[in-house]
Amino acid sequence: MMKKLLLTLMLILGFTAVAVAAKNDAVRFTTTRIDFGNVPAGGGLVKMEYEFTNTGKSPVSVVTVTNGGCHCTKPKFPKEPIAPGRKGIITIQFDPRSYKGEVNRNVKVQFSNSSKRIKLTFNGVVIP
Repeated sequence: MMKKLLLTLMLILGFTAVAVAAKNDAVRFTTTRIDFGNVPAGGGLVKMEYEFTNTGKSPVSVVTVTNGGCHCTKPKFPKEPIAPGRKGIITIQFDPRSYKGEVNRNVKVQFSNSSKRIKLTFNGVVIP
C-alpha cells in the first residue's frame, strides 16, 4: 500500500515537473552568447541580435529586457506577442566609448509565459 502511494506521488510530481518545464521552454534562442570580437572605442555602436522562436502553443510576449546595469547597453525587442512557430529578435546595442579591454556583459529577458529570466551574454575587446 505504501509503495503504491509513493509511486503515485512520484508520478504526479514528475508530470507536474514536465508540465512546468514545457511551459518555461516555450522560447528557444538560436544562441544566447555573442562574441563581437575586437572593436575600436570610437567606432560606434556594436549591434548584436538574438533570434528566438516561440515553440509553445500560445502567443508569448517579451515582458522586460534589462540594460545590463549600465547606460552603455540599450535593448530593443518586439512589443507585439509572438505567435506559436514564429520568430522574434532581441537587439542589444553596446556603446564601447567608455570601455577599454575585455568586456563581458549580460542582459536578462523575461517572457510572459514564465517568471524565469533568460540570460543573454556578449563579450569582446574594446581597443582604445
